[in-house]
Amino acid sequence: MKTIAVILSGCGYLDGAEIRESVATLWALSQHDLKVKIFAPDEPQPVVMNHYSHKATGDTRNMLVEAARIARGKIAPLSELPDHDYDALIMPGGFGVAKNLCTFAADGASGSVIYKELHNEITAMHGDGRPIGAICIAPALIGLALKGKKLELTLGAEGGEAEEMRKLGHTHFVTRPNEIHIDSNNNLVTTPAYMYGDAPINEVFEGVKKLVDEVVRMM
Repeated sequence: MKTIAVILSGCGYLDGAEIRESVATLWALSQHDLKVKIFAPDEPQPVVMNHYSHKATGDTRNMLVEAARIARGKIAPLSELPDHDYDALIMPGGFGVAKNLCTFAADGASGSVIYKELHNEITAMHGDGRPIGAICIAPALIGLALKGKKLELTLGAEGGEAEEMRKLGHTHFVTRPNEIHIDSNNNLVTTPAYMYGDAPINEVFEGVKKLVDEVVRMM
């Protein structure tokens, strides 16, 4: 049975993994006959946000513990990611991707992937031709890890994030939340989801379902 790794970055769109995108990913994966292994860093979040006031709380929260809320406890530390081989990788979005897993939020195209094991897994999968799915802002992390590989990806509409991807040597495609972009040459599938902040939840789920189905088809 094939296995897909899913990477989370906490719990909550302002400081971790986007919950709806994460649930949509796991829901779509559950419709296929495969194993799913979920990972998150066993480290404190750089910033904890109040999702009601949109202000920093000053609290300390662990990304693995927070992501376990979404995974219903079935999750492993990101440090264990290199211990197994996976047939594909899918990464939901949320600000945690851009702030907790890489430095794209602060540094744009000058940023880097924070966790070596994640960077190495992405580059190894790309080198082997194994498929990768990236949702919302997660394509930016893939773009940082694969700088200069001339990826095709989407971050939704045109804007600053798309321009930063061009600086890394990638090509940006405009899509809507219920659409995906398939980079057949690099086995990369991307969808914008809540890069459109007012996206209807049904369109987000539709886009994520299309992404998951395409990643599974590529396996």
